[in-house]
Amino acid sequence: MQRILVIGGSRYFGKLLVERLQAAGHEVTVMNRGSGRPPAGVEHLLIDRDDEEALVAALGSRTFDVVVDQVCYTPVQAAIAAKVFAGRTRRYVMTSTIEVYDPATAALPAVPPGHGAPEETVDPAAWLVAMDLPWHEAAYLAGHYAEGKRQAEAVLARAGGFTFACVRSAHVLGGGVREFTGRLAHYTERIRRGEAVEVHEDPLPTVFIHHAELAAVLLWAATGSDFAGPVNACSDGLLDVRDLAATVAAAVGREPVYRMVAAGAPASPFSFDRSYAMSNARAKSLGYLFSRTADWLPGAVAEALAASPAIPTTD
Repeated sequence: MQRILVIGGSRYFGKLLVERLQAAGHEVTVMNRGSGRPPAGVEHLLIDRDDEEALVAALGSRTFDVVVDQVCYTPVQAAIAAKVFAGRTRRYVMTSTIEVYDPATAALPAVPPGHGAPEETVDPAAWLVAMDLPWHEAAYLAGHYAEGKRQAEAVLARAGGFTFACVRSAHVLGGGVREFTGRLAHYTERIRRGEAVEVHEDPLPTVFIHHAELAAVLLWAATGSDFAGPVNACSDGLLDVRDLAATVAAAVGREPVYRMVAAGAPASPFSFDRSYAMSNARAKSLGYLFSRTADWLPGAVAEALAASPAIPTTD
């Protein structure tokens, strides 16, 4: 049994992580701003993580074996966490994202199409941190999500006071009504209606992970492994937007209709005109075995369809 703090953990794979930690017999505390209550038996701390003084006061003398940070988006938040949790935990696991590899948001080494970026493509120990940018402004943060994650990783990687690890998640799907991003629903609803899906003429593939598998990876990173630094989490198998649409089409019984857009133009989610995937080889070398996207995607599509109301078609 370990004492584990989950920062966030109120919805989607974070909520599932909390449930699995509790089921595994760990002593779990959830810290958030009140967006959702944890299961019975889980301690709940209502704290604004951006308020360092309030955070210290609320934590009191608590210490943890592991902190899992689901909602660290900026280097400013990371710096507060690094200061407050130094000496309070032996391990700090941050949930990060495939977005750190997006070449549209930073000058990164080229990854050949059809290949996945390894973790060293973005090295937190070497990434430049700029604390004086307007990270507190919602509009700025929304437009700099990937850079905020890169810099948050960098701050925590250099902090000392605990072992730092981060799980860089692929695009997350599954969960039906719980899949709050609405990206899979975008495809199920448009294809079921017979409406056009905007795609690039030659879309490049990416990687995905089921929400339950991501919860399992985070559980492993928190309690089943002692690795440090970043690790990529994605199911096996590259898919492009047409592969995704074909799976939806098979479920709804009608062919997708496409509207082509030029390179660089906005398109539907998961239509990429740039190499935008990552490799899970490091996680495998550490002992984690992933599912295949092709095996779980039809079920995720079925969940999305079941979660949507009946939609009249254009026929």
